[in-house]
Amino acid sequence: MKGERRVVTASLKRLPEADRPRERLLRLGPEKLSDVELLAILLGTGAKGRSAIEVARDLLHHCEAKDPGGGLRALLHLREAERSELVKGLGPAKVCTILAGLHLGLRASAAPLRRVELSNPRAVFEFLAPRLAHLSQEQFHVILLNAKNQVIDVECVSEGTLTASLVHPREVFRTAIRRSAHAVILAHNHPSGDPTPSREDREVTRRLVQAGRVIGIEVLDHLVVGQCGYTSFRERGLLTG
Repeated sequence: MKGERRVVTASLKRLPEADRPRERLLRLGPEKLSDVELLAILLGTGAKGRSAIEVARDLLHHCEAKDPGGGLRALLHLREAERSELVKGLGPAKVCTILAGLHLGLRASAAPLRRVELSNPRAVFEFLAPRLAHLSQEQFHVILLNAKNQVIDVECVSEGTLTASLVHPREVFRTAIRRSAHAVILAHNHPSGDPTPSREDREVTRRLVQAGRVIGIEVLDHLVVGQCGYTSFRERGLLTG
């Protein structure tokens, strides 16, 4: 085992220093590195006589096979046993390191940004995708906006298949009233990846639009978020009450 590790370390050291992932990141910045190089830095060392670069390349290849176009996102949806089987020699410690890195990235992308202005459905989708697009279960979120359509906060009000009983106007507008929101944007994800609104989606939206009119807090839009796209109720002319 120790001999294998020495071989792996030596194989990386044979690379010119300027070509090693860590040195390239420090010199050029992370945006210049490939996914393989960034993943190799997280892995730190290789496994079973292979360098970290080789293990990273194999892992990305297997993830792509599991979720074409999704890359490492596949790891978020796999059970622990499936993760360990993706690449021979990829132990629990390395899997934990990768998952921690992925979730830190998701949380950083999803952190509420004050004074972000959401002026159109595309902007709303780009704001919400890091929160919703990767989820394996439906979540219903409410974006609270001020009079300039700037984000005050984002709240998840329900988890599970969207139904009128789960998404009650009381839950949706309680925080909006407390935070003095001028308007709200509704959003939920479809884990299937298809953002086409269901009949239940339309019924829930109709009820919430009506409630917003009574309360005096306008529902500006409802976005259904898929893995690669979205449907805007406002753009489709479905925002009726």
